[in-house]
Amino acid sequence: MPHHRFECSECIPEREKHAVVKGPGEDLTDALPLGYLNTIPGTISERGCAYCGAKHVIGTPMKDVIHISHGPVGCTYDTWQTKRYISDNDNFQLKNTFATDVKEKHIVFGAEKLLKQNIIEAFKAFPDIKRMTIYQTCATALIGDDIGAVADEVMEEMPDVDIFVCNSPGFAGPSQSGGHHKINIAWVKNKVGTVEPEIYSDYVINYVGEYNIQGDQEVMQDYFKRMGIQVLSTFTGNGSYDDLRAMHKAHLNVLECARSAEYICNELRVKYNIPRLDIDGFGFEPLSSSLRKIGIFFGIEDRAQAIIDEETARWKPELEWYKERLKGKKVCLWPGGSKLWHWANVIHEEMGLEVVSVYTKFGHQGDMEKGIARCEEGALAIDDPNELEGLEAMEKLKPDVIFTGKRPGEVAKKVRVPYLNAHAYHNGPYKGYEGWVRFARDIYNAIYSPIHQLSGIDISKDEIATDKGFSTQRLVSDANLPEEVKNSETLRQYTGGFDSVSKLRNKTYPYLEQRAASVEA
Repeated sequence: MPHHRFECSECIPEREKHAVVKGPGEDLTDALPLGYLNTIPGTISERGCAYCGAKHVIGTPMKDVIHISHGPVGCTYDTWQTKRYISDNDNFQLKNTFATDVKEKHIVFGAEKLLKQNIIEAFKAFPDIKRMTIYQTCATALIGDDIGAVADEVMEEMPDVDIFVCNSPGFAGPSQSGGHHKINIAWVKNKVGTVEPEIYSDYVINYVGEYNIQGDQEVMQDYFKRMGIQVLSTFTGNGSYDDLRAMHKAHLNVLECARSAEYICNELRVKYNIPRLDIDGFGFEPLSSSLRKIGIFFGIEDRAQAIIDEETARWKPELEWYKERLKGKKVCLWPGGSKLWHWANVIHEEMGLEVVSVYTKFGHQGDMEKGIARCEEGALAIDDPNELEGLEAMEKLKPDVIFTGKRPGEVAKKVRVPYLNAHAYHNGPYKGYEGWVRFARDIYNAIYSPIHQLSGIDISKDEIATDKGFSTQRLVSDANLPEEVKNSETLRQYTGGFDSVSKLRNKTYPYLEQRAASVEA
């Protein structure tokens, strides 16, 4: 197991132990970099803080809640709208963000009066919303504001409202994961068991660690509904505050993202004897195995198998089409926490992609262990990389595409490496059978995009033919374009939507194959 020293980090020798190349036949005792430690000074980490992990990842997806940050306005702004946590109440939590906007004078004299004033103003501004979560930040934690006391005072004066306090300032852990833990434990301790739900099914679950990114939760809920399962609450995507107070009545906790929400499942098992079942909604085989496990638990595996058979027959041919064209393409898998290992092996097995690097900015050692175990030999595993290390890795590995967040993704585009948003997706949802094909479609489009090919031209020195149009112009005027696609309305759909490609797949695939071959050449 050779540790990997980045040239840009030679002046920080400690960084060498945070990057490892997985060698032939090595196990995790040999190929595991140091991780989930305090950031080394001088590395200019791009990590999020514990406050971000609590509010942005876990709390904000709750739909019928005023999410207010007690601190400077920059904290709430940084955690607003960067993920697509959609909800069925007109996306209230995406359209609105709240902060007490603490200033220097409040740091000196205290900000509890300001907090109370803001709470009351927020409830009056949105009279239909009766629930609130208050998030502590570094500034108000350091001056010692008693947020809980203020919340209790408001609830006494306004008995129709309920307030949850999350004490998770940015310094509460080495990364976002510290905030995950804080809000998980606080919710079980302070809110679970305070509402009694209506039970209408013999099979009742909490869907935990699911944040409804571009509709992921809705896809999975459809499968559960077809199996006759009642989803009591979703922690926390499109989740209702009061439904989440009733988590203690579920028969089973179905856990999707173990990185962010295993804590609450473990506490519910101890306190209410609710078993935990880990599942995976990404990829045909992992999803099928997950549905079978849930079916076996409740004794309804025949219902699960019926869904598996139907969905696989419908979508597997399309996945195979993309696999043929993605086979051997190199990927840097640089997502958040759980997708590191949710995707590491299945994109190789079901799409033919080669994972040449994995990293996590805020995951635990367990995330890296599972990710390294599932990726191929020769992969470069990095803990908490900075921008320069990411650039150096791309220069060395020359990936065809990277899966990461928006900030490192935009950096990759500057060096002409296409990226897909692993956090908020490009054109999700990606869960479910159709979603997995949609993911493959986005990968295909990223790699074979004519616009991306044009980005590789250096206009200062490369010859550009002036007697020929660009690839996109040829695409729409090509004489080989199928007749039915030449219709303007069909052409608009053909170039703009996944569903239209699905509808035309039998007739357009030969054309797409031809275009792919020309781009590859």
